[in-house]
Amino acid sequence: MSALHGLKVLDLSRVLAGPLAGQLLADLGAEVTKVERPGEGDDTRRWGPPFLADEDGAATPESAYYLSANRGKASVTIDLTRPEGQALVRRLAAGSDVVIENFKRGGLARYGLDYPALKALNPRLVYCSITGFGQDGPYADRPGYDLLVQGMSGLMSITGEADGEPMKTGVAITDLCTGLYAALAILAALAHREHSGEGQYIDLALLDVATSLLSYQANNYLVGGRVPARMGNAHPSIVPYQVFATADGHLLLAVGNDGQFRAFCEAAACPGLASDERYAGNRGRVAHREELIARLAPVLRGRTTADWLHRLEAAGVPCGPINTVDQVFADPQLRHRGMVLELDHPLAPGLRLLGNPIRLSGTPLACRRAPPRLGADTGRVLAERLGLDEAEIRRLRAEAVI
Repeated sequence: MSALHGLKVLDLSRVLAGPLAGQLLADLGAEVTKVERPGEGDDTRRWGPPFLADEDGAATPESAYYLSANRGKASVTIDLTRPEGQALVRRLAAGSDVVIENFKRGGLARYGLDYPALKALNPRLVYCSITGFGQDGPYADRPGYDLLVQGMSGLMSITGEADGEPMKTGVAITDLCTGLYAALAILAALAHREHSGEGQYIDLALLDVATSLLSYQANNYLVGGRVPARMGNAHPSIVPYQVFATADGHLLLAVGNDGQFRAFCEAAACPGLASDERYAGNRGRVAHREELIARLAPVLRGRTTADWLHRLEAAGVPCGPINTVDQVFADPQLRHRGMVLELDHPLAPGLRLLGNPIRLSGTPLACRRAPPRLGADTGRVLAERLGLDEAEIRRLRAEAVI
């Protein structure tokens, strides 16, 4: 049995942060019902190319982006702007443990689907709202996008080359981490409900999450008073900890302590650097960063990446290659860890998707169901959860409520 077996989640969210939270709960065994707009669905279904190809190689309506955050769910189409549609969602919420939504502040109140309305029907409900800037404050009514909050939070000010322009990360890191925080908060609220019997409201903001990702860089400012700056691939507190050019490419060198620095110097045939009082301790290496890097750079350019990996790994020095995405999924460690899932999809059997990194010894993850086609489960869910008969479901379809 999976960890969240029996838990019912109503996912009213779209795009990335909310859907990712729902997918994580589905992976852990929850029954997740995704409510989408009839005929259109989640915006990300159309965010391509690339799109999933069928057995004949033809593109389908399912984008790779949508497939990244919606496995394990049932898809139900309901028009929330229609009173009958709102009534259906209220009935689903009344029988659910969790609701996830990422409408603008107050967006669901006009439909009678906000937390106070649903709490009145189901006091045990855990209701998670995700917005750009939270439910209060001077920015609360602004739309929030990952790129904007990466800039506003300071993340972009510390990402990129020192003499280059501010840079976002290669993935929507704020959305992704908000989804992780949302799943964590939901599990905490469910744990509280176990002994209190009460649900609660969760208010998550992309800007808050992005700011939390500053981590030690934030404390470098709050404690030390120094405004962090872009340093490319270097680390503000550890040296050498960055990318170096080799004879045929690049190498990541991550020296985390003085013993590792001595081991590196021995493997690199430059023991004099380890005994130099300027470089023997990390504090000195940080203080003399530029001159030390200038001395190391020509040494590392003298051998190939493969040669350095062999030498340094044997010496216990943390190092690694910079893999392209195709190399990542050919890596023997990740293949062994099962970070690629193969799931049956009605349009493309053997669909390959990115896996979940969680490993639970007693309750293995339930990543067995491919992301659903739009509305694929509408009739079944309304019949099983709400007791609607075939005639009523046909009528709702004919009237475009579902």
